[in-house]
Amino acid sequence: MRLAVPNRSRIISCEQISMETDDRLPDTTDNEQPRATPGLFRNYISFIGFLIAAASFTSILLLVSLAMFDRIDNPYTDLVTFIFVPSILVFGLFVAVVGALLERRRRRTVHPDDIKAFPIIDLNDKSRRRRFAAFLLASFAFLFMSAFGSFRAYEYTESVPFCGQACHVPMKPEFVAYQASPHAQIRCVECHVGSGAEAFVKAKFNGMHQLWGVVSGHYNRPIASPVHNMREATATCQSCHWSEKYYGDQIRTFDHYGYDEQNSLNQTRLLVKVGGGMPDNGPVGGIHWHMSVANKVEFAYSDDRRQSIPWVKMTDDKGNVTEFVSQEAKLSTDQIKELPTRRMDCIDCHNRPAHNYLSPNQLSDRSLGAGKLDVSLPFIKAKAVEVLAKHYDTEQQALDTIAADIDNYYRTTYPDIYAAKRDSINAAIKELQTSFSTYFFPEMRTDWSSHPNNIGHFYGQGCFRCHDGQHVSPATGKVIRKDCNICHTTLDQSFKGQTIADPQGEFKHPVNLGDRGNWACASCHTGDRTFVHPLNLGDISRFQCADCHSGKYEKVKY
Repeated sequence: MRLAVPNRSRIISCEQISMETDDRLPDTTDNEQPRATPGLFRNYISFIGFLIAAASFTSILLLVSLAMFDRIDNPYTDLVTFIFVPSILVFGLFVAVVGALLERRRRRTVHPDDIKAFPIIDLNDKSRRRRFAAFLLASFAFLFMSAFGSFRAYEYTESVPFCGQACHVPMKPEFVAYQASPHAQIRCVECHVGSGAEAFVKAKFNGMHQLWGVVSGHYNRPIASPVHNMREATATCQSCHWSEKYYGDQIRTFDHYGYDEQNSLNQTRLLVKVGGGMPDNGPVGGIHWHMSVANKVEFAYSDDRRQSIPWVKMTDDKGNVTEFVSQEAKLSTDQIKELPTRRMDCIDCHNRPAHNYLSPNQLSDRSLGAGKLDVSLPFIKAKAVEVLAKHYDTEQQALDTIAADIDNYYRTTYPDIYAAKRDSINAAIKELQTSFSTYFFPEMRTDWSSHPNNIGHFYGQGCFRCHDGQHVSPATGKVIRKDCNICHTTLDQSFKGQTIADPQGEFKHPVNLGDRGNWACASCHTGDRTFVHPLNLGDISRFQCADCHSGKYEKVKY
């Protein structure tokens, strides 16, 4: 038997086997880790977005710090801090997210297996757990800042500076007159918006329309009045006022100064019958009878300002209906039916509660009564009305003209008084300039004539829109009365130092106008001495009514 002897040349040692195996394995002597995949936000678009967001965030911190410690008094500070700059911050973050989505789309197109279709949330993985915690923390901080900023933005949009000063040019007349009104401490939204989510949403959508008008320059000059989408008075005015309360009779004193050299004081004291509108609180009657819960007064109007009222409908507490038609309107029944109608409420009489533009005559009387115009200056009432009532293209032109006209008048006409009462003349100029800046706005074509006040009937139709003696019921012949003593009783009157009175409490005109027929006060008392005589006598502004109406021609009818 022969044993096979292995060939020594074929014998391989363990060392050789080990070396050959090592040659075939990858070299890991350097322990090099595989390179991490860059984040999706590592792209130029996201970088620009984060840059915008960072700049906005820094600006917000700076503006908030200034507002807290420096107390900047500027109507645009909150607008920029809590609305404009945060909007840029959100835009920057949006750009960064868009950049990340575009980068993700690019990578999935090139290497679909490198990025999963959906995010992987594995809290057992330490790195993913850290990223998830950082995301939650950043989200909480962002939501907190958003909630705080949103509240401040909401608070700002409900503020008076936002309503009156953010849109400076168109809202300047409303804001300035509002500051001089009895409602100057009431926020605009209390009346123009009221309570409730529905009213808030409607107001904000309407505000967007107004914003576009301001940006594009397409807005009314003057601002249209009345506001036709205004909420009913029960949802606004009656949040503070109680229309059913019994007020009874109230004494009112009216001071009017003459256009003569002595600026003579003419005074009228009236007992105004305010009355009440709720039988549980007192007798229903007086002016507030119109607002009685049991009574329902409706009317149709033929102009946007509701100054022409051709039709009135009254429903009493027993359901009896009476319709009145104006004989002067000369409208057919079908034409009246096509007119817009509304139920009468507080705002139809109190139509200028917070934006009342006083006439030159009213302003002059108030300034004289308050001692801001020196009553000893000859013809100061006439000159004050004259300079206030002139037509001006700009406010600055008006201020310069008022100063020049008053100074030149007394310097040339009354040189002795000009030298002795220079301080009074300068004070008069300053007072008239202040009055003009408060109630006259040439750029917006806004003054007392563009926004008539319906309280009373001295400078506008007011009560006489219905109580003109011309509204007659076709069915019964009943007339809406025009008698003076319906709403007030005259206690006493004085004219140029003399007392005049009527035993029946009727108002007695200081000058005997004769048979004045159906004249209304506003036919002559326009507020600026501009009066067109029925006989077309031309320019009569230099005359006094009493120069002609002395009683000698009291039977003359015009």
